[in-house]
Amino acid sequence: MLTSIFHAGSFMIQNVVLAMAFSLVLGALIAVIYRICCPAVSGFTVVLAALPFLVTSVIMIVNGNLGTSVAVLGAFGLIRFRSAPGTAREILFIFWSMAVGLATGMGFLSLAVLVTGAGAVWIVFLEKFGFGNRHSMERQLRITIPEDLEYAGIFDDVFARYSRRAQLENVRTTNMGTMYELTYRLEMRPDSGKREKEMLDELRCRNGNLTIIFGLVPRGRNEF
Repeated sequence: MLTSIFHAGSFMIQNVVLAMAFSLVLGALIAVIYRICCPAVSGFTVVLAALPFLVTSVIMIVNGNLGTSVAVLGAFGLIRFRSAPGTAREILFIFWSMAVGLATGMGFLSLAVLVTGAGAVWIVFLEKFGFGNRHSMERQLRITIPEDLEYAGIFDDVFARYSRRAQLENVRTTNMGTMYELTYRLEMRPDSGKREKEMLDELRCRNGNLTIIFGLVPRGRNEF
């Protein structure tokens, strides 16, 4: 497994073809795993399928040449900073594809198969059992109130009955300055799921039946 089919600076055509074939097959497998974990349609699967082959080609070209390797590393850095930031999951799959491409490019085909198989089993296992997924009780609440209503502490008693913690995050004017929009972050009580309508009805009585938006806390792109 730890013996390369290549020798530094020299290649046999059959070994090159074998390494490229392995990189294409393993890249396609990584792309399939990504589609299983991320059902949304995305051209990113094509990138994952082709990336091991490209990395394999680059490694074979620069094999044994330290200066060229450093230059290629700089080129990869430029590509990284010219690209849009991806999610944590996309970065994981990119590193996985590059690791497989490095293994096949160096001629360690058995190691590349092991890395691909072990990674596929582990990632699917974690996704299947929802590892790290925890039902969050945090909610975001936006309440519109008239400008003449003193908002400091006006909803505290309502929040105390339905939430463990309530924090006013920001206040902004709306509707040409005739109204305020208050944004709260609430940590709801475990038994409050069936009482959300009751809480919203109480809030509507306080804000004059103006707009109320209640939902999940927005998450950053890099959290997925």
